[in-house]
Amino acid sequence: MNILSGTITHIPAITAIFNHYIEHTNARFETEPMTLGNRNEWFTQFRPDSLHQLFVALENHQVMGFACSQPYRLSPAFAETVEVSIYLHPDAKGQGLGSALMKTLLDALATQPVHCALSGIALPNDASVALHQKFGFREVGVFHNYARKQGEYISSLWMEKRFD
Repeated sequence: MNILSGTITHIPAITAIFNHYIEHTNARFETEPMTLGNRNEWFTQFRPDSLHQLFVALENHQVMGFACSQPYRLSPAFAETVEVSIYLHPDAKGQGLGSALMKTLLDALATQPVHCALSGIALPNDASVALHQKFGFREVGVFHNYARKQGEYISSLWMEKRFD
């Protein structure tokens, strides 16, 4: 397994992973599949040596997962805050890949002027909560039943990690 900075060539596989979670779970709140066009636009925010990073895990040249840090909000008040996300190919769960991706992402962020990393986790998702806790994230609150998808209300646990 190799973990490296994501490139535009990885976008089709990343889009397929996103769409799996959109179509088969409540882990993503979108109700329509993502397109290569909107994911190509999404990709433009990432830069090596910045607060906004994208890493992919490759096995036999196939993307098995990715982790990224994105702007939390556009206001300059949040310039040192990022929101982190991690998604695995459905066949890659339980193999330590999430930990490897999270470590790579957090190590990269530790070299940047990041004050705080946030993560919103749609519930239930014990594996994701445990992964974040393993890397020093702490629970800060739950938005209870605040979104509706596929006829169900969804809650999200929000977690944070301080870098200073």
